[in-house]
Order: sequence, then C-alpha cells, then structure tokens
Amino acid sequence: MALPSYATTGDKIWYYTFRVICFAIFFFLLAPILVMIPLSFNAQPFFSFTREMMTLNPDGYSLRWYQDFLGSDSWMRSIRNSFIIGIAATVLATTLGTLAALGLSRSEMPFKGAIMAIMISPMIVPLIISAAGMFFFFSQIGISGTYLGVVLAHAALGTPFVIITVTATLVGFDQSLIRAAASLGASPTRTFFKITMPLILPGVISGALFAFITSFDEIVIVLFVAGPEQRTIPREMWSGIREDISPTILAVASVMVALSVLLLVVIELLRRRSERLRGLTPG
Repeated sequence: MALPSYATTGDKIWYYTFRVICFAIFFFLLAPILVMIPLSFNAQPFFSFTREMMTLNPDGYSLRWYQDFLGSDSWMRSIRNSFIIGIAATVLATTLGTLAALGLSRSEMPFKGAIMAIMISPMIVPLIISAAGMFFFFSQIGISGTYLGVVLAHAALGTPFVIITVTATLVGFDQSLIRAAASLGASPTRTFFKITMPLILPGVISGALFAFITSFDEIVIVLFVAGPEQRTIPREMWSGIREDISPTILAVASVMVALSVLLLVVIELLRRRSERLRGLTPG
C-alpha cells in the first residue's frame, strides 16, 4: 500500500524502516533454504559453491545427487515409510481432532479451558520429554519399534493442530443452521454430514495438512519410538549426516522443501475458501 499524500516525515521513515525490517527477517529465515537448493545441484561432492557454480558454468551443475536419491533402496524405503506413517497418523489425528473440536465448540461443554490445554499440550511440551515418555509407555505395552507405535506417536503430535484449525473454523459457524435442520426432521448424523462437515471442511483439511507435515518432518519421536524397519526420511537424513556426509542429503531436503511449500499453498487456498464461505473478504 502506497503512502498517502498527507503522510508526515516520521510516517515516511517508519514506512521504509518497517519494510527493511520485514525484509531482514525474511532473509534471515529463508537464506539457509535458498543456499541449500542450488547446492543440491553441485556436480562435486562438496557442501560449498565451486568456481564453476559461481561462474554459472554448466559443468558445475549436475543431477547426480537426485539420481542417487531416487536410485537408492534405503532412501526409497524411507520415503515409503514416511508416507505410510504420515497418512495413517493424519487420518487418526484428523478424526480425533475434529471430534474434539466439535465437542469443545459446544457452549454446555464443562471445563473447556482445562480440556483444551490438555489437548494442545503436545505442542507445548518439549519433544524430548514427549519422546521419552512415549518410549517408556510403548515399551510397557509392547508397541515400541512397530508401525503402530510410530503412527500413534505422530497422531498425538498432529491432533493439536487439527483441534486448533477446526476450532477456529467453528468460531464463525452459524449454529442456527443445525437448529433449522433439526426442525425439518434431519437426524444429527445427516445434519453433520450435510451441513456441518461441508462448512468446516476447509479447516479440517488444513488441520490434516498440518498434521501430515508434522509427521513427515518429525525426527525426535522416531529416534525414540521407531525401529530399524520404520526409518523415515528425517531419520535417514540424520543417519546420513552422522555416517556418510553426501550432497544427496541436500537433494532430499530440497524435495522436502518443495513438498512443504506446495502444502502451505494448499492451506492458504483453503483458508481463503473458508473466508469466502463465511462471507469474509479473503486477505
């Protein structure tokens, strides 16, 4: 937005200072990513820019690390595990989180503040503490080192994101629609699937995407709970950094960044759609 004609000198100084501060913050956050992506195309096995890359010589660039990534059995197995665990955890977290949000949105729900604090506690408690607790608990019941244990652990981390996004969507929900459906003879189940669910669907999908990203990028819980057969992409990257430093890790990280950006774009589109459904102007 341009400065108005009546802006004072102080307003002009703050206008440009604010934009410089915002640019500095974005640069600080994005610089590591912007450096990592071109390095993944390095023709040499280095984590630094070569002379050929700096001079834009085509010989300095290569897809060899992406070929190593796609041609490796261990990396392909970790991709498969990440998607299997991520999708299963997302389905479970979305189901539980949506049901919890619907319950917490009801005015007659007692102790809503305390229950909400407990529900979102996995977002607040340090991951190392959650991971240690899950490890000891899952070991006692015999699911540590299994796919079920990893899925349950990731679902516990993703559920708070679903609760928050669906609860935010329900804030603008018109409860009179439910009463109108009931007065016309619709059952609670039919009312939920025909009225409530379509209106809160953008929030549900947004929460599901956040839950999937949380599962897909998680490493601490995997180090504690997962076994050798449940190695995910972050776990494989961790092992690669410790055992065999290779630019293949940069190629994998670049792919994960592209996937995260794609999911964030989808989330933003869903947010705008949700605002349009509620009669708000997307912004």
